[in-house]
Amino acid sequence: MMIPNFWNVVSNLGFLIVGICGLYQLWFTHSLRLVTAVKTSYIVFFAGVSLVAFGSAYYHRFPSNVTLVWDRLPMTLAFMALMSFSLAEFLSITWGRVVLWPLLLMGVISVVYWYWGELRGSGDLRFYALVQFLPMILLLVLFTFGHRVFKDNSGYWWLLLAYLLAKVAEHFDIQIDQWTSGLMAGHALKHIFSASGLWLLLRCFTKRTEAMSKTHG
Repeated sequence: MMIPNFWNVVSNLGFLIVGICGLYQLWFTHSLRLVTAVKTSYIVFFAGVSLVAFGSAYYHRFPSNVTLVWDRLPMTLAFMALMSFSLAEFLSITWGRVVLWPLLLMGVISVVYWYWGELRGSGDLRFYALVQFLPMILLLVLFTFGHRVFKDNSGYWWLLLAYLLAKVAEHFDIQIDQWTSGLMAGHALKHIFSASGLWLLLRCFTKRTEAMSKTHG
């Protein structure tokens, strides 16, 4: 039997691959070049990316507001953890370490607040949208004007480009479905673009070297 929303479900495999590879390299091979003081942020990030695969596949297999909660929660964890270690890499290790748990709490609250509103017939996505888009805007500012702990940060730029392409694909979801004669809609491409950007970020983490002898505090 064909899986309903087949491509929207199976295209999440990329998130699982990136997440598991990231966690494996963090725990076993120790091959990632990271700010060790905020290692927890990287762990939460790759764990969140892994869980996105399950949450998103669950939602697309059984679409409802309840399953959408489990789709969005892992994404907020990944976005907030990304903001945390980006602050550590480009602004201040202290700030990156301190803000992790408040950011994660804010991400969870944004989903709970939306769902609470949905139960009352007026779901408000503005807080959730802020949690998703603010990190990407902040990243752009940090990458442009912040300090550099590592020489090669191209993975972040690839991630931002992939995120932009993912949003374009999502916006033209129906049109892409029509252009491909129903083979694949834009939402599945969104997953593929996003996972590709995350993979390029992971690859960058394995190759980069420190740009300065002492990290900033």
